[in-house]
Amino acid sequence: MIESAVFKNPPSEYGIRCWWWWLNGNIDKETITRDLQEMKAKGFSGACIFDANGADQAGNGPVPQGPMFGSPAWTELYVHAIKEADRLGLVMSLSIQSGWNLGGPDITPAETAKQVVFSQIQVKGSSNVQAELPSPKSRFNYYRDIAILAIPFKSFPNRAPISNFENKAAKKEVGGSAPDTRSLLTDIANVNEEEDATLKQVINITKYFKNGKLNWKAPVGEWTILRIGYTPTDAEVSTSSGEWQGHVIDYLSEKNFNRYWDTNVEPLLKAIGPMAGKTLKYLQTDSFEAGGINWTEGFEKEFIKHRGYDPIPYLPVLAGKIIENRDVSNRFLSDLRKTLGDLIAEKHYGTFSKRAREFNIGIQPESAGPHAGPFDGLKNYGYSDIMMSEFWSPSPHRARPVDRFFVKQAASAAKIYNKKLVGAESFTTVGPHWNDVMWADMKPSADHEFCAGLNLVYLHTFTSSPKAMGLPGQEYFAGTHFNTNVTWWDESIAFIQYLTRCHYIHQNGTSVADVLYYYGDHAPNLGRYKEDDPAKALPGFDYDLINEDRLLALEVKNGVLVLPHGVSYRVLSLPDHKTLSLAAMQKIQDLVKAGATVIGLKPTTTASLVKYPASEQILKKAADELWGSSTEISGVRKVGSGRVVWGKTASEFLRSDWVDFDMEIIKKESGSTYDYIHRTDGEKDFYFLSSQNRNASKITAAFRITGKQPELWNAVTGETKSAASFYQQDGKTYIPLEFDPYGSIFVVFKDEIAKDKRGEATSNDVLFETETTLHGSWEVAFDPKWGAPAKVVFNELTSWSDRNEDGIRFYSGKAVYSKSFDADAKLVAGNAYLDLGVVKDIGITKVILNGKDLGILWAPPLRVSVSGILKEKNNDLKVEVVNTWRNRLVGDRGVPQEKRFTKTNIKIQDKWQVLPAGLLGPVRLLKGTL
Repeated sequence: MIESAVFKNPPSEYGIRCWWWWLNGNIDKETITRDLQEMKAKGFSGACIFDANGADQAGNGPVPQGPMFGSPAWTELYVHAIKEADRLGLVMSLSIQSGWNLGGPDITPAETAKQVVFSQIQVKGSSNVQAELPSPKSRFNYYRDIAILAIPFKSFPNRAPISNFENKAAKKEVGGSAPDTRSLLTDIANVNEEEDATLKQVINITKYFKNGKLNWKAPVGEWTILRIGYTPTDAEVSTSSGEWQGHVIDYLSEKNFNRYWDTNVEPLLKAIGPMAGKTLKYLQTDSFEAGGINWTEGFEKEFIKHRGYDPIPYLPVLAGKIIENRDVSNRFLSDLRKTLGDLIAEKHYGTFSKRAREFNIGIQPESAGPHAGPFDGLKNYGYSDIMMSEFWSPSPHRARPVDRFFVKQAASAAKIYNKKLVGAESFTTVGPHWNDVMWADMKPSADHEFCAGLNLVYLHTFTSSPKAMGLPGQEYFAGTHFNTNVTWWDESIAFIQYLTRCHYIHQNGTSVADVLYYYGDHAPNLGRYKEDDPAKALPGFDYDLINEDRLLALEVKNGVLVLPHGVSYRVLSLPDHKTLSLAAMQKIQDLVKAGATVIGLKPTTTASLVKYPASEQILKKAADELWGSSTEISGVRKVGSGRVVWGKTASEFLRSDWVDFDMEIIKKESGSTYDYIHRTDGEKDFYFLSSQNRNASKITAAFRITGKQPELWNAVTGETKSAASFYQQDGKTYIPLEFDPYGSIFVVFKDEIAKDKRGEATSNDVLFETETTLHGSWEVAFDPKWGAPAKVVFNELTSWSDRNEDGIRFYSGKAVYSKSFDADAKLVAGNAYLDLGVVKDIGITKVILNGKDLGILWAPPLRVSVSGILKEKNNDLKVEVVNTWRNRLVGDRGVPQEKRFTKTNIKIQDKWQVLPAGLLGPVRLLKGTL
């Protein structure tokens, strides 16, 4: 039940959380208590203990090494943290290792991730062949045979290799930003007689191989003997603290995960007794960045179980051979990757979830990219309790939106698997240090992902820094620095309240999407950022992603696609690569006959050897039944109670089917960009609209709702009001809206009204007119312990960076501007506002007028109502301004440490420049007119 009073002051259960970075294990009990108490005071709902290093990456300096993860000394600190969190009522998570890529110092070569390797020799047949087979190249003195296979010797000096072979064979990650991997399903056309062997010509001679020697009576001809086995990959745990180094665990093995759990995780859970499941509620692993993995002990049996045929005769394909033909070989590789994905989901994340549930604990792994390991992201998410993703603030390392935003997949997973929380490692950067601006960098990034379905921010990162490490203290080389040591920590509560208000709305109800996009049944398979829009539903409609696992659970009720827990969609959209598994094809056939509308091109292949070649005929028959034999570019065909549509986007079809846009911007300024998400709890509807524009802007938006009074809820201020300007027409409500720079608004439809009612005002926003500008001098007080004079008079408002005094030019921290002024009697009696103009560098300020604290301003316009506080004479104005650490660090560059004001492991880079800082104005008194 959403209420405006709760929206204004939401409880801390809706608060943000953070990656609580225990940097190189360098932490102590005093710091733990301080951090947790400060989190609680700022409205955090919890934190994730994340032991990792990374202090000295990118040319930065090291920090002292603390206790190793899981050691008795580390466990004592961890137990203290959980006890303190329990006392404070915080929800805790724990990353179950140091660093990421699950593994550690106790992972043996037998337990580590593995890859297929091979050696080959040529022999002549028609006689008994006795030969030593060279051991394939191995790592860490660990190698196991899979099979010894013989195929006819052939030489193809000019044959094109299987395209993109290393990616198809899962020998490496395909990419790091949720790449579209459907190209792995195709290759150049078959060429006659280019195969190394037909399937029947592959001879399994494993039983003739003992103690490294082959004793085989070979048939007539020349033969290639392949010794095929597996060895560990070279993947290692990344960015871990101290001595927690070692191999990455085998993600395909339930046995190896269980051994890791029994040794490293369960003791930590038992150490906190009943607080496991009460205070420690979630366990975490970070994103898979471990490269290629394509085998495990007993994989051939799992392959048969999942795909229904024996992979052994096809293993020469992993040695670069072509078996049967190029198409068949590619089909095998596709089945290989899909089986790897099945095992990663079931044996790794499924086992993780099962073991955690024994302690009444959920899991929140970043299990679905963006690094494209051999898995199905949505299927992995099926085992999660918080669907954890990530997004980045603007950063040179990830500058493009496609490389920054990844939450849409997680939000879809939450919806199709009926989970509430969509979390994200938030505001990650590589490059910036202490110069991220809340309103310009962080807010628009979070708003973008709120529109994709985010509802729980995990700050990346809150680095714990003991007092001995100084200020700004020890820091991880990446991530937006957001902890007790930032200069604006006390003022951060205003931004945190904004995020908390957004959480309050977004964690209630269910998002509305008309389109369900089936993202295919291949691996790797990862959903991309929202604007990728594979169904072409945007901007007027929204969409969710679904995978094969949940596609098979769909039903049709009254022509609408429905999942068992009740979420529904108008249409199902298919991927355009014309590939469906046999199971997916048959399910789609059933859905259409039952009344579903399916949009997409006619499938032509399964890209699989499952039930091949009969599968292709079955698929063709089903596709012909649904799509018919028409060669028209576009069309609609009724089959059973449903329809098949092709040649139209989801948006085009829905409009042609007389479905109104859920939200349509019918008027906007040229070049401006907006996004939205719509949620409903069955009685109320909540639209969140985000302006992704640096300048203020205006729109008129149409919402697919009538008969309810629109309300405007501002998450920056907590203000809620009924829209005074709107009208209803043809089943839609039209509202003019004004946005501040990177502004956002909730449009709430709650109370019933007549469907012909309209708001008669011309605008929903206050019109401002300047009454006077506060000219003249200001007294500015600095904190002298950071090198500035205690007080100084500014004859006019100028940037600290333009001052001649080094103590001001290089100042970082808080300063208080003071001024006395008079005001016009008419303004005092009217609707008066104070506008601060420009504040640099991070743009955070607090206003105190005549002893009244008017709150923290952090998002432009920096404007606050002063009605009832403003006087005609002798107004006492104080404006507290804070900037970041950047200027003081620049001032300390090149200075011996003992003479510096600051202390940190982060390198003060030569390219850093002093940033504009302070109250720049103009400071104006405004008259507001409704």
